[in-house]
Amino acid sequence: MKCLLLGGAGFLGSHLTDSLLLAGHSVRIFDRPHRHRYRAFAAGEPAEWMEGDFLDREQIDLALAGCDAVVHLASTTLPRTSNANPVYDVQTNLVGTLQLLELVRRRKIGRFVFVSSGGTVYGPPQHTPIPESHPNHPICSYGIVKLAIEKYLHLEHHLHGLDYCILRLANPYGERQPVAAEQGVISVFLNNALRGEEIRIWGDGTVVRDYFHVADAAAALTRAVNYRGHHRLFNIGSGNGHSVNEIVDAIELQVGRSVQRVFLPGRAFDVPTNVLDISRAKEHLGWTPEIPLAQGLSRMTRWLQDRPGSTDASPHPPQPCLPG
Repeated sequence: MKCLLLGGAGFLGSHLTDSLLLAGHSVRIFDRPHRHRYRAFAAGEPAEWMEGDFLDREQIDLALAGCDAVVHLASTTLPRTSNANPVYDVQTNLVGTLQLLELVRRRKIGRFVFVSSGGTVYGPPQHTPIPESHPNHPICSYGIVKLAIEKYLHLEHHLHGLDYCILRLANPYGERQPVAAEQGVISVFLNNALRGEEIRIWGDGTVVRDYFHVADAAAALTRAVNYRGHHRLFNIGSGNGHSVNEIVDAIELQVGRSVQRVFLPGRAFDVPTNVLDISRAKEHLGWTPEIPLAQGLSRMTRWLQDRPGSTDASPHPPQPCLPG
């Protein structure tokens, strides 16, 4: 199939592109202008770049032309920033996706895969691991909007027969993840540890999250593109939880030295624990995570060390980041 990846120039999109190409699909990457291109495609590789505005109907319609499937990775907010301006979150992410669905219907696109958030749509868990049937009580706008998009996908299926699949991702990490960001505990912390910098942690470090390698996330999404079963919703993660303190412990083992931990006040939108039940994905997608945490940390360490200037001291003080 020819797959359109909306937001495909980012961390997850780059790994998904390689996975889809390896599976025999062709790929069109659509992202905002001036995004870093993680590699040049070789002659004969069925892949192309397209720049534009997700909210521009004409540009999105042009991007959809000739495609058989859409993978929606685009998001303008993070859990923290979404609460700062929920109107912007709704206008850009929810309204933009509704506009996209109308264009998908007109183009008669045969497959739609949406990347939702296993870390925010459930809210404070009643029990763990969290199955797809768990109640949804998100406590940040980011999770509310993701959940609203899920509901509109169901409506589009009910009214117009849209063939869709939703993947609620836990906390992917790995090579190419930004190291100077407010989201991505492992990438930020590991980079700081390699530079000999302190690690800043929101709360006391006991917050538990489900971390899994981005290559496993890309494999799950590739299977979702091909999936034609009756399930529409899948949790994707490791199925195991690690506290932030345990992640720092593992990083210290990886780099071979202790790091300075600075603890900051916790935040209201951080649920204490989030670990996903991935049994449905194992049974029906035929997918299971293959890269354990120690191996993933080793791979990411090698990638960071190979980057120019990766071990130089940072000119800016490290910032605390979200646990995920």
